[in-house]
Amino acid sequence: MLTGNNYHLTYCANVHPGETWEETFLQLKKHLPEVKRAVSPGKNFGTGLYLSDLVSREILTRNNLPEFKSWLEAEGLYVFTMNGFPYGGFHGKVVKDAVYKPDWTSRERVEYTKRLFAILAGLLPDGMDGGVSTSPVSYKYWFSNTIEVEGVFEISCRHFIEIAFFLQELESKTGKLFHLDIEPEPDCFLENSVDAIEFFTKKLIPSAQEKEAVIRKHIRLCFDICHFAVEYEEPETALTQLISNGIKIGKIQISSALKADLNNNGKEKMRALRKFDEPRYLHQTIKRTASGAVKRFRDLPMALSDQSAAAELRTHFHVPLFLNDYGGLHSTQDDVLKVIKFLKEHHVTNHLEVETYTWDVLPADLKTDLTNSIIRELLWVKNNLEG
Repeated sequence: MLTGNNYHLTYCANVHPGETWEETFLQLKKHLPEVKRAVSPGKNFGTGLYLSDLVSREILTRNNLPEFKSWLEAEGLYVFTMNGFPYGGFHGKVVKDAVYKPDWTSRERVEYTKRLFAILAGLLPDGMDGGVSTSPVSYKYWFSNTIEVEGVFEISCRHFIEIAFFLQELESKTGKLFHLDIEPEPDCFLENSVDAIEFFTKKLIPSAQEKEAVIRKHIRLCFDICHFAVEYEEPETALTQLISNGIKIGKIQISSALKADLNNNGKEKMRALRKFDEPRYLHQTIKRTASGAVKRFRDLPMALSDQSAAAELRTHFHVPLFLNDYGGLHSTQDDVLKVIKFLKEHHVTNHLEVETYTWDVLPADLKTDLTNSIIRELLWVKNNLEG
């Protein structure tokens, strides 16, 4: 939906399970019209679409894409952003680090991304820019030495540049602006603002310096608030530094991480965290001492078994935006509110996407009806953004 301050606000449809086009379309038909009626009555509602690799192939066969576009128009819906981070299998029993496969060294990732943009080009309304968010190069723990890492960066930069020129050509054909939005995440090649700035200024741009304007126009950043919060970054500072280095923000994903203040009743809070230890997704965790020293863990179980002292713990578990208290645990909701305040003063992107995808793996006492939860989150963001 278009908010009062001209942001396109939506939620990410990766929350709906569907590994075929038929399954995906059924889920969208079930949820999107009801969400629209509640949050954007009488006005069109924008959609953050997620299509797996298989679905991206199937929607381009037969009459699927024209049929989908007709349905969107009839329902007062439109697509302006897509999530191209998970390649497929996002709702499997175990996802963990498989969510980063294939990485940006692979042709599979390149071709999948091109298909998503081809689909978006067929759906994006006139007068809007369109974005696809994607994984941050690769996953650090798959590589053991500097030579391997530099090789990954070199190949990935070539592929990002290929996408940039693909998008330039797509813009010349359609008259619409498209951008690929790289999404930093803990334990990936790009984890935080420092990594992102170094990547753009020292690796990506120098790889095609004579075409810097094309790269900066079409390759942008997806700022996931949860991810930066887990890294203990102040979001306003991070955004300011990124922008001052010429890095455009293609999309902000509005999300909260789970955190625990360990200064008071630390052992009890560590026990409370156990109910968030679930087997499907990777929950990278960082403990920080009072002096600011950090200790990183690949997943929440490793942090739970660690006995070292710390003042605070934050874990990559997307929790509902509208809650802050989880029975002694809290969320990084304050970071979300800081970003919303920043957005009121600085229009750094047109795209805002709520991304809480963990509804069906939340502890039982936090699970509620999915559609109502989505509606509640969107209204919470809208009210804070326009208030």
